[in-house]
Amino acid sequence: MSLTASLLHLSPKLSTQFLHGSSTPLSPLSKPTSSLSFPTLQRHSFLPPVRALKYLQGRVVCSTSDKTVAVEVTRLAPHPKYKRRVRKKKKYQAHDPENQFQVGDVVQLEKSRPISKTKTFIAVPLPAKNVKSKSGEEDASKELGIPLESQQV
Repeated sequence: MSLTASLLHLSPKLSTQFLHGSSTPLSPLSKPTSSLSFPTLQRHSFLPPVRALKYLQGRVVCSTSDKTVAVEVTRLAPHPKYKRRVRKKKKYQAHDPENQFQVGDVVQLEKSRPISKTKTFIAVPLPAKNVKSKSGEEDASKELGIPLESQQV
């Protein structure tokens, strides 16, 4: 006598669909709803997607190729074991259409479509920074419009 037959004989109230291996499909459960649910935010289709790594800054180390410069980018990263910040250097090939950059120039790299197998950046000159002259006293008196004590007689 099999086990299923003995179970049916002992308790006829047991459901036979589970004993024979055939089960009825469960009804699909509905997702719980709440009055506190927040509306989903919709992204506007006219906004461009956010992309990471748009700009890098580095120093030109080689400009012998035509329309191409090699730029060395230095960044600080924590050491895996000692957790001290260590300088990491990486060289990128960048497109220089007018051959305007020389060795030692500091440039900004903009991400672009692939120009060749290794070139995916365009070299752009850095915007000029506001550099103060060494004669700080004269600049300060001109900015304030009043003479400083050292200039008064």
